[in-house]
Amino acid sequence: MITVERIGKEYQVGETRSTETFRELLADLFSAPRRRESAANQTKRFWALKDVSFTVHQGEVVGVIGRNGAGKSTLLKILSRVTEPSEGRAIIRGRVSSLLEVGTGFHPEMTGRENIYLNGAILGMRLSEIRAEFDRIVDFAEVESFLDTPVKRYSSGMYVRLAFAVAAHLRPEILFVDEVLAVGDADFQSKCLSKMSDAAKSGRTILFVSHNLHAIERLCHRVIVLDKGRVSGIYNTPREGIGFYLGGDSNVSNVWTNSGSECLNGYFTPHRLEIASEAEYAVGGFSSAKAIKLVIDGIVHEADPALQIGLRVYDEAEQIMFTTWSTDSAEENWPRLEEGSVRLALTIPPSWLNEGNYRVELLATLFLRVWLIEPGTSAFVNFAIQGGANASPYWVKREGVLAPVLEWHKIEEKPQ
Repeated sequence: MITVERIGKEYQVGETRSTETFRELLADLFSAPRRRESAANQTKRFWALKDVSFTVHQGEVVGVIGRNGAGKSTLLKILSRVTEPSEGRAIIRGRVSSLLEVGTGFHPEMTGRENIYLNGAILGMRLSEIRAEFDRIVDFAEVESFLDTPVKRYSSGMYVRLAFAVAAHLRPEILFVDEVLAVGDADFQSKCLSKMSDAAKSGRTILFVSHNLHAIERLCHRVIVLDKGRVSGIYNTPREGIGFYLGGDSNVSNVWTNSGSECLNGYFTPHRLEIASEAEYAVGGFSSAKAIKLVIDGIVHEADPALQIGLRVYDEAEQIMFTTWSTDSAEENWPRLEEGSVRLALTIPPSWLNEGNYRVELLATLFLRVWLIEPGTSAFVNFAIQGGANASPYWVKREGVLAPVLEWHKIEEKPQ
C-alpha cells in the first residue's frame, strides 16, 4: 500500500526577510549586495530526512518512533502530500486520510456539522455514505451539543475528537496518525486505539507516529525507528524496536553529563547522573541479582527547605515504574542540601526489577511551588536488566512489572 524509496527532505536554515514598505524597498536597493553576501555566509542546509526507504503492506499497522527532531512528522507530511520531498519518491495505493496536527483539514469558520461533510467530500465520499456514518461520527466524537458551533471555538481536545472520528469512520484505505492523539484524555485515547485496531482488522493500513510506547506496542505489527532523519532500524515486533529505541542495544547510555546549558535554575544544577552496579555491564545488561546504584553530582546554589531532588524510572513502554524523592524517608534521615557541591546516591535492591530496558530521569522541585527540573528534559540515563543467578528457574522472563525473589515458608500449624 505504501512504498517509500530513498526519500529525503532538505530545508534551508537561516534568516529570511520580507520587504513590507516602500521605504524598506529603497533601502534594500543599496544594502542588497552586502546582505546577499552575508546571507550566503550564514545560510545552512539541513536534511530533516535522508535516504528513507520502507514498504507497508495492506492491513498493517506500522509504528514510527524516534526522539524529537528525528523526522517523524516530516515523513508523514511528505506521505500526505502536504510538502514535497527534495529527493526520492513515495507511492501510495489508496485513499488517504491524515491526522497530522490539531485542526488539520478543518475550516475554522465552518461548524462541526459542515466540516464533517467537507472532510467526507475531500476523501471522495458520496453524500449518502457520509450521511450513513454521520450519527456514529458525532457519537464517537462526543460533540453533539456543539455540532452547529464554528470549530474555531472548539477546545483542542474537541478538535481532535471530531477530526479522528471523521478520519476513522469515513473509511479511508490508508490512515496517517501523528502525535495529535496525545491531546485527548485517557478514555478518548483508549477509544482511538480500539478504533484503529478495528480498522486494521478490516484491512485498512495505518502509519502511526507516537511517543506513547505502550500504545505502539499494543497496536502495531512492526516498528520503524528514525534517528536524525535516517532509518536506524525496521523491526518485525514492537518490543524489538522499542528496546532498540530505549537503548537496549549499543545505544545504552549509563552516564548523563550536563553540557553546561541544561537544567539551569537558581537552586540546583546537576552536573552528572550515573548508573553503577556491583557487577560489570554485560552485553545483555546488568544482572538482576545485583544492586544498582544511581549517583547524582551537582551544586546547590541556594539552600531551601522545600528543595527536593528525585528520580523517575520508566519501563520500555514508557510507563512510570516509580518516582522517588530525597525527602521520601523520615525527616531526620533527609540528606542536607546546603549550598555547595553535593553528591547523592540511591540504591535499587537486587532481584527487584524484571528483565527489560529502563530509563531513569532526573527531577528537582521546590515542593508544591515550582519545578526546577521537570519531566521530559534530556537529563536521563538508560540501562537494561538481564536474568541473574536468582532469576526464574525456568529461564524465561517472568510476567509482571516487577520480579522480586521472595521467601516462601510452610506453616506447620494447622488452621483452627
